[in-house]
Amino acid sequence: MMLAGFIPCAALLFGTVQLYESRAVGLRTADIQNQCTILSNQLAAYDYLTDPSSDVINANLTQLTNIYNGRVMIIDHDLNVVKDTYSLDEGKTDVSENVVLCMRGETTSYYDSDNHYIEVTSPITAGGSNEVIGVMLASVSTDSIAVTRQMIWAYGGVIVGIAMILLGVLSVFLADRMVRPIHKITGAIENVTEGYSDDVLHVDTYTETRLLSEAFNKMLGRLKQLDESREEFVSNVSHELKTPMTSVKVLADSLLEQENVPVEMYREFMEDIAKEIDRENQIITDLLSLVKMDKTGQNMNIQSVNINELLEQILKRLKPIAEKKNVEMVMESFRPVTAEIDEMKFTLAISNLVENAIKYNHDNGWVHVSLNADHKYLYIKVEDSGIGIPEADQAHIFERFYRVDKSHSREIGGTGLGLAIARNAVIVHRGAIKVYSSEGEGTTFTVRIPLIYAAA
Repeated sequence: MMLAGFIPCAALLFGTVQLYESRAVGLRTADIQNQCTILSNQLAAYDYLTDPSSDVINANLTQLTNIYNGRVMIIDHDLNVVKDTYSLDEGKTDVSENVVLCMRGETTSYYDSDNHYIEVTSPITAGGSNEVIGVMLASVSTDSIAVTRQMIWAYGGVIVGIAMILLGVLSVFLADRMVRPIHKITGAIENVTEGYSDDVLHVDTYTETRLLSEAFNKMLGRLKQLDESREEFVSNVSHELKTPMTSVKVLADSLLEQENVPVEMYREFMEDIAKEIDRENQIITDLLSLVKMDKTGQNMNIQSVNINELLEQILKRLKPIAEKKNVEMVMESFRPVTAEIDEMKFTLAISNLVENAIKYNHDNGWVHVSLNADHKYLYIKVEDSGIGIPEADQAHIFERFYRVDKSHSREIGGTGLGLAIARNAVIVHRGAIKVYSSEGEGTTFTVRIPLIYAAA
């Protein structure tokens, strides 16, 4: 604000001084030229160049020099100085540029701002003709203009100084008022950081502070959601890891409490313990995969891969699982597709989608996998004739450990991490995954991934 006030004030003062000086010099020059023109006509009438003893002309010249505090020289056709009111150069020759130009009929004027004088030339013409017979050279002091100019600078500087003091006080006052909402926002953020408060922020003083408050509240809501998600995740991990261990402990205690247990029972119990250990191992493996997916700055082993062949290998690997439930798997490729992907992560995502489609399917059902592409993206669709997902649960199926039907999912044997891993694997490829499902009719997952990987 001080700069915004100082620059116009300084420019106004400078412009005022320059305008005054230009205007004053112009008026003084015009006045001198007018007086010189009048005297030039009298000089020709009195034939002053031949006889410079005319008392009338000399009196007029003396009066002119006294009024304007200047000097007048009369120069004849041969450039000889006939009359000098200072009596310094009489009889000498003046060959200055302005005098020579005036001899050619050009009236000239020159302002010397450094030495504070105006020099004006006026041609002396013979009566009744345009023939130049001499030159009248007048040098007039501009000390009065310079003094007035200095006074304007002085008074103007004082006015600008007073204006800057007032503007400085106003700037400090307004700056304090303007930053108060910022201080309020900063204090609220510090309180939240220290854990003293988790209230939403409402600072509507300005549009900017209102937008900042809304953005902060959104961020705070997101952080709360992340905290709740972490707490729920830790709880779920604890529960999921504890369940197999509890089963193993119960089975082991049952064996230890009995005496003379038949070998067949030992085998049966050991098989159940082995299943629970495998389940525990699967949960830990999926958790490690998910943590690697979540890790920021993770390394992507990007290479050009034939997607058609990769999908065929995935389906071939999952065929034994499908055969157990007599589920028919069909793959449809609309065109050859090659993309830049991390083969391991991509395989993990598609394998989880297809495996889910098989596990949550009816006996004698089907799974269709289709592949298509355009100039920018590849599209994979995984459809099944399974049990479907209720509409209320579709927004949560990509959350960790989320199960639509916990009892049925436990019976099938999933860890609840497959879809979360699939979603993360798609996201690290800068892709998108969506689900469409009708309960009891089947589910369709669509995956869109760029053909060319673009690192962030």
